Amino acid sequence: MDSSLRRQVIIHLRQGSTHLRRDSIPLSKDTRLPVDNTHPRKVNILLRTALTPLNKEAMPRRSLMEHHRHSIRDTEHPRDRRKDSMYGAPGGPPTPASLGYGAPQIIQWDARPDAQALRSAMKGFGTDEKTLVRVLATKDPLQIDAIRDAYSRHIGRNLEKDIESETRGYLEQGLVALARGPLLNDVHLLRGAISGAGTNEDVLNDVLLGRSNADMHAIKSTYQRVFGRTLEADVKGDLSMKTEQHFMIVLGANRAEESAPVIPQAIDQEVQELYRATEGKMGTDEMLVCSILSTRSDSQIRAINETYERKFRRRLEDMIRKEFSGHMEDALLYQLRSAINKPVNAAKLLEDAMAGMGTKDHLLVSRVIRYHWDQRFMADVKRTYQDRYRKSLASRIKSETSGDYERMLLGCIGESV
Repeated sequence: MDSSLRRQVIIHLRQGSTHLRRDSIPLSKDTRLPVDNTHPRKVNILLRTALTPLNKEAMPRRSLMEHHRHSIRDTEHPRDRRKDSMYGAPGGPPTPASLGYGAPQIIQWDARPDAQALRSAMKGFGTDEKTLVRVLATKDPLQIDAIRDAYSRHIGRNLEKDIESETRGYLEQGLVALARGPLLNDVHLLRGAISGAGTNEDVLNDVLLGRSNADMHAIKSTYQRVFGRTLEADVKGDLSMKTEQHFMIVLGANRAEESAPVIPQAIDQEVQELYRATEGKMGTDEMLVCSILSTRSDSQIRAINETYERKFRRRLEDMIRKEFSGHMEDALLYQLRSAINKPVNAAKLLEDAMAGMGTKDHLLVSRVIRYHWDQRFMADVKRTYQDRYRKSLASRIKSETSGDYERMLLGCIGESV
């Protein structure tokens, strides 16, 4: 079929024709155009592709549902069939990637003045840390990308390397994280968490758990681009047994989208399965619990949590604490809490980084900077922290840090510095 005929067929089909025959394509009520029967498979593929956005009003409801059901099942992973039957997955449009995790964008904003200010702050004798904080702690992910690009193209230097050579300690860690932006910093955090002896389980949880499918795909592809190796292989090589299996499910990025429906009957069935897999039997089916919390949407997990407590007079969190231990317990609790209330979970994680003897500065820096990329979310976290701990997040940070390091963290949470 030549290209002009191909275009006519596609245009006509998209305008509403649903009458298909292999030997003819109706271009109007009175005209039929023969199709080359020697390539029936190509014709069928063309017709099926062209029919994707058909005028849905012209199709009976049953045939429309069948059309979508078959188009979905042609591409889905067999492991997702059960989720499809229970929740109607994919259930609508996918959750968009977080700012800084999507395709690169060009913004109408001149980054050159900030790039020059950063260079001036690090050039010559001494470093103007206040300028570094002022410039970097107040920018969103797209502005950071623009600054990093302007620094490279117009100044001819690498911003990250200059910061590393001019600063030290947790101030350096924070400024480098800001200069990288959220996605690039995530992959560097992951690499640091799983390279060398031991695994930083808190970092793995912070970066990988509770993420949207879009963000997870961005993290995996960027990790491979930066380090030349797959994230799955590195995580698998660092974890073991069922915790490894748990994180392989997480890395599969097969969560139901937030647009997927919450069906009461399906929720009841999942709650029963959770009970039978844990408190309702001798021993625990760990992987069933991991699978549910790793493949359901936040709204579905919230419904499961509420139904479990109503049905069994016991919190799902208490069940996890009773039936699990170690890294798997921490990961499941993280997933549950993140789905139930993200600001509450974030406030608790910030307090955990500052509580007790000594501050876990590595976690404090990475968590403050992670939340600061979304300033509306950060405002929710600050309000939640105030309500939960009866003190402001700013005052708590001031009690645990000092100097330029303190100013950087305060700038990231939206305080004037």
